[in-house]
Amino acid sequence: MTTFANTSAPASATGLLHNRWFQLLIGLICMMAISSPQYVWTLFTKPLSTKLGVPLSQLQITFSMLIVLQTFFAPFQGRLIERFGARRLISIGTLLSGLSWMLASQASSIGMLYLTYGLVGGLGTGIVYIGVVGQMVRWFPDRRGFAVGMVAAGYGMGAILTTFPIASALAGKGLESTLWQFGLVFALVGVIASQALRSPDPALKRAEPLHAQQTTGTDLAPRQMLRNPLFWLMFCMMTMMSTSGLMVTSQMASFSRDFGVASVLVFGLAALPLALTIDRLTNGLTRPFFGWISDRVGRENTMFFAFALEAVAMTLWLLTRENAVLFVLLSGVVFFGWGEIFSLFPSTLTDTFGTQHATANYGWLYISQGIGSILGGPMAALMHEKTGSWHPVFATAITLDIIAALLALLVLKPWRRRYLADTATIK
Repeated sequence: MTTFANTSAPASATGLLHNRWFQLLIGLICMMAISSPQYVWTLFTKPLSTKLGVPLSQLQITFSMLIVLQTFFAPFQGRLIERFGARRLISIGTLLSGLSWMLASQASSIGMLYLTYGLVGGLGTGIVYIGVVGQMVRWFPDRRGFAVGMVAAGYGMGAILTTFPIASALAGKGLESTLWQFGLVFALVGVIASQALRSPDPALKRAEPLHAQQTTGTDLAPRQMLRNPLFWLMFCMMTMMSTSGLMVTSQMASFSRDFGVASVLVFGLAALPLALTIDRLTNGLTRPFFGWISDRVGRENTMFFAFALEAVAMTLWLLTRENAVLFVLLSGVVFFGWGEIFSLFPSTLTDTFGTQHATANYGWLYISQGIGSILGGPMAALMHEKTGSWHPVFATAITLDIIAALLALLVLKPWRRRYLADTATIK
């Protein structure tokens, strides 16, 4: 295993805090500390609706604000991190994320909930997500896909540890106490962990990429990158994959009921909650898995396989829609073919446009996830409402997957190869 080792490195660059695997662990903890606001939100909808006296439609605006602010402010947050340092900004982000729950516990109106859970929470989680990803692509030039996938998995799967404790606390202690206590715990864990974050010393010897084509291009600042059409190809591809995945995954409860499988027992459990549990697991596992694969066989090759896998799984899902067992199993495959976008795209972006501005650059690419969240759910619901069928929804999602897979192999791969041949140096 190649490491960042250099016998002439200064003393300040040695020890546990400058071990990149320890930094990966710290980044993983920080991501887990901010995962619950998004992934446990559904547990709060009923008690919040009752407390505030508002319909679910108004309440869900809070969740939309959380996602939009997390993604659309990412370029600004990335710039702040690069200017003031990852440790300082990620500390603030984890504090804001936990504080959003503590403040939300005192909210007496829907407007206050928007400001606390939505605004404060969205800004806090966005800072941490962008900051941790930016750290990992610097620490692991040889294993970017795996490292980014690991911390992204921490965000995707971190709520598994908190879902049942939070559900139990809601039943036993009530809404306000649950939000306050867990918010305090998340803030403390995140702030304490983030104090151990360090950035790699540029003077240290860098590990060689595992795959011959995984070179690092010339460092470009965001304003330079945004003028490069290659960036916009990646942006469009990530938007397409985000939209296609969310078009289907956000509507699982609705179409499973329409297909008549939601309450059918599979392995002794109702199909829908069982599928959702498996999906959360596979959505986390796919990120380091395909990231690890991409480190060895190339980013675009991995994209083609993963995106095509989702298209095939969605097709089979639709064709066998009345089979509850296959509904559960294929839902896991669909999520396994979708969640890897959060490891493959940031790694590919940094391979192409360098590490110096990696955090701010990824902030711009991350906006595509926000666009996908806006388009995916509402577009799918509108298509179903207008046509009375789920077939157009699935057909659109499958088409987007296939187009993205072909673009990865036939356009992105040769284009990046030509670009790196002119500008890249292995670092």
